[in-house]
Amino acid sequence: MKKPAPIIALIVLTTTVSISLFKIKPSPNLNNQIKDIKQNIPKIIDTIVPQPTKILETGLPDQHLIKTTFVPQSPKKNWDQPWQDACEEAALLTVDFYYKNQQPSLDQIEQSIQSMIEFETQQGWTKDVNLTQMATISSQYLGYQTKIIDHPTIEIIKKYLAQDTPIIIPASGKILFQENTHFRSGGPYYHNLVILGYNDQRQQFTVHDVGTQFGAYFRYSYQVLMDSIHDFPDSNQKEDIALGNKKVLILLK
Repeated sequence: MKKPAPIIALIVLTTTVSISLFKIKPSPNLNNQIKDIKQNIPKIIDTIVPQPTKILETGLPDQHLIKTTFVPQSPKKNWDQPWQDACEEAALLTVDFYYKNQQPSLDQIEQSIQSMIEFETQQGWTKDVNLTQMATISSQYLGYQTKIIDHPTIEIIKKYLAQDTPIIIPASGKILFQENTHFRSGGPYYHNLVILGYNDQRQQFTVHDVGTQFGAYFRYSYQVLMDSIHDFPDSNQKEDIALGNKKVLILLK
């Protein structure tokens, strides 16, 4: 049986990159480009030859992915305030746009983030809001019922994802930086993102990481993402993120 042309092209691409690594000493910029190519290869393979889904003894599929629009916290790539700390709003809007089946423009995303920040300001909140405050935004501003899960497990997260329910997590960006070097300055202390899928074979979650322009369908290992989960600390000092409770937020239709 002949191999599909896209697969042959992919093999040629990966071989060329590998050979190049032996012929030249890559510059730091080239190293980053090669890393991006390697990260994207599994995504290309999934598109060409999707893996068959298996139903496990738990009744869950061994993989699942929710597809929805990507909502960057800095739609126009302006990292001044309020965009520097707009990950909470972008994460909430990611789920909101998914449930409403909307494909907003960057202008609409920017306006939606600004409107949500205005609501938060009216509550007397600072630019960093915790998961309980995000639940309030979800119910009073967006109109959803919410559920906060303390000490979530991988199986609990997979259960909701398999039911097409995205999960918002507060996280330590310093831990996420282990697998996502697109962050600046070693990653933010406090960050939020949305889990959209999982793959047991790869032991990876797929997320929309709103904090970088490369965050759409980004993959984190189960271990790193679970380790990263920390709510904004009670001290109100983001540098104490490691003391933040482990919990996640679910918006219910």
